[in-house]
Amino acid sequence: MNILTKLKDTAISVLPVMAIVCLLGFTVVPVEKILLFRFIVGGLLLIIGLTVFLLGVDLGIEPVGERCGAELTKKRSLALLLAVAFLIGFIVTAAEPDIQVFGNQVRGVFPFVNKLAITFVIAAGVGLFLMLGLFRIVLSFSIKITLLVAYALLFIIVMFAPESFIGIAFDSGGATTGPMTVPFILALGLGVSSVRSDNDNSFGLTGIASVGPVTAVIIYAIVLKLNGSFAELQDTSLVQNVAEASTQTAGIMAQVFGPFREIIGHVLKDSSISIAPLFIMFLVFQFTLLKMTARQMIRIIIGFVYSFIGLTIFLIGVSGGFMQAGEALGKTLGAMAVSRGGWWYVLLIGTGLVLGAIIVCAEPAVWVLSEQVEQVSGGTIKRKGLLTFLSIGTAVAIGLSMWRAVSGFDFKLVLIPGYAIAMLLMIFCPPMFSGIAFDSGGVASGPLTSTFILSFTLGAAASGKGGNDSFGVIALVAMMPLIGIQVMGIIYKLKLKRAEVKQNEV
Repeated sequence: MNILTKLKDTAISVLPVMAIVCLLGFTVVPVEKILLFRFIVGGLLLIIGLTVFLLGVDLGIEPVGERCGAELTKKRSLALLLAVAFLIGFIVTAAEPDIQVFGNQVRGVFPFVNKLAITFVIAAGVGLFLMLGLFRIVLSFSIKITLLVAYALLFIIVMFAPESFIGIAFDSGGATTGPMTVPFILALGLGVSSVRSDNDNSFGLTGIASVGPVTAVIIYAIVLKLNGSFAELQDTSLVQNVAEASTQTAGIMAQVFGPFREIIGHVLKDSSISIAPLFIMFLVFQFTLLKMTARQMIRIIIGFVYSFIGLTIFLIGVSGGFMQAGEALGKTLGAMAVSRGGWWYVLLIGTGLVLGAIIVCAEPAVWVLSEQVEQVSGGTIKRKGLLTFLSIGTAVAIGLSMWRAVSGFDFKLVLIPGYAIAMLLMIFCPPMFSGIAFDSGGVASGPLTSTFILSFTLGAAASGKGGNDSFGVIALVAMMPLIGIQVMGIIYKLKLKRAEVKQNEV
């Protein structure tokens, strides 16, 4: 796919979000105009950054992941494959910018939590379950049984965890699936499967890896509980004030572009931290395992450069314009829904539904997954169909999050039945679709969802009965695609059966 096609596709995904926010902000929902102008600038940067990033993934990250998986499998050393898998999962996850932000959010509510400790706990969880996922692929073990056992054990452990930490644990599974981690893990699984001539079995690796941090954080919380850390828990607000540029500036241009300039240094650092571990691992693998030609190396290095530039522009756009507008819009809509009721509740939840349906299609990892699914399935599973069901699932999740923000219901009332339905659907769903569904749950909760949607929900929660408890939002976003994509798989299975019946009749 060339860069113009990618630019067109990303623009089609992002522009509807911008249109909805601007329509509401300039009409029925009073939002500061400077924030809306920053949002527009941020949206344009997001489109450019996402386009360049995806081009870099095609050139550099995916080829490295596939080659590493294939070459490690060819060595016929299961111990080496699993050890490298743990190392990759640990290093890449610990370096994810989303994890650093997540650690700060957790400490904002639970000051006794050590940020470095919870970072290493999450990273170890990803590494261990990445090992489990690759072990399953090598043995061609059932993806359904693996996921069923993993989640059954997880929910047993959850019974012993502190109530206030369950949302954090499930959110950690979504926070780990960042723009750098997912493409590499997807490609790694495809590389291992390709050697075994079983590409259909590659899906599900990201879904299994996402269970790891949730389980690890739950165990970490139980340890803290046994140590008495929760004994004097204080109700601390999670909502963090977003620093905004002073309106006392020389002019409108300074007010609009000031925040973007201020975060460039921080974003460059985050992008470097995200790219560097993968690039260093590529160099190590090149001289010890891959031994590619000079031309191949140059192509992959160019891919990494594109990924770095694209990720930097993407994050500048998201952090400099998207988050602030999202929080302001959510706060205003939430306040009006609480004070005026009636159709304002409908508008708040309806806006969440529409934004959820659209914004998931702009997630970098979603594009990577949808391309891989269409490629591996030989075009039988169309990207548009996958994105449609993924959008429906995410829309329902965000709609429920809006409802929770203003009503304050316990999110476990949705989470537990939701996962039960997802497990039940696995009985009737083709294995490949179950793998794709659980992968989709991880990739749907990427940087856009974790920034704009989370900020939007935080703003609404600050004005409603949900208070400032935002934990659980990412968990709901990660859960709904498990249902939506598996429903798609069941429909696909029924269509195949009908086609076979008609063919036999002829």
